[in-house]
Amino acid sequence: MKSELIAGAKANLPVAASAMAYGSVLGVLAAQKDLSWLDMVYMNSAVFAGAAQFVMVDMWTGQLPVIEMALAVLVINLRYLLIGASLEKLFVGRSLLHKMYMMHLVADENWAVTIAEQRKRKISSWFLLGGGIFLYLSWSSGTLIGLLGGGFITRPEDYALDFAFTAVFTALAVGLWQGKKDILPWIVAGGLALLAHHYLPGKWYIVIGGLGGAIAAMLRPAEASDTKEADHVSSH
Repeated sequence: MKSELIAGAKANLPVAASAMAYGSVLGVLAAQKDLSWLDMVYMNSAVFAGAAQFVMVDMWTGQLPVIEMALAVLVINLRYLLIGASLEKLFVGRSLLHKMYMMHLVADENWAVTIAEQRKRKISSWFLLGGGIFLYLSWSSGTLIGLLGGGFITRPEDYALDFAFTAVFTALAVGLWQGKKDILPWIVAGGLALLAHHYLPGKWYIVIGGLGGAIAAMLRPAEASDTKEADHVSSH
């Protein structure tokens, strides 16, 4: 368990640095909305979802629109249904409580790193947790640094901090690319996300793009190598 926790933390070092960078951007924005450091710590612990937290801070006003805020966060985080499903093999034989506290510390970054590592070797859910803990600490540190120093950084875009969020997810996407068999799902996901972003309000494009890509991946014709692997597994 300990070795897997450490391995997961080490594997997430590169993305954790980026998480800290764009976490600081969130902190700066939170400072401009007069959030306290206690508000920030509570949000990081209760939500721990970068995109959702950016939306929450953007909607933050004197009279909190609690219902609208909760619905927005729910829509954005619906993608975790797909993320959780993709981690099914990692949780085989585990209790519901184990799955619940593991999934609370799942972010897009340590999920992507875990999936990539799972393709190389057999790992356990402790690898996922190790990355999640390290990301949580990095993200929380970044948000608090940005919050407490928000008065000194009034324009985060001047330091390219606003690009860190885009950069890390671009790098994660490239790392997950498996070749031509991913072309159709990626095109479907991107196309549907763009259409939904253009025609629908809010963040529904995240869910629609993700579901469309997942369905396209399920319906794509199996390659010869996939068929052979399936036959090999069934024979055992």
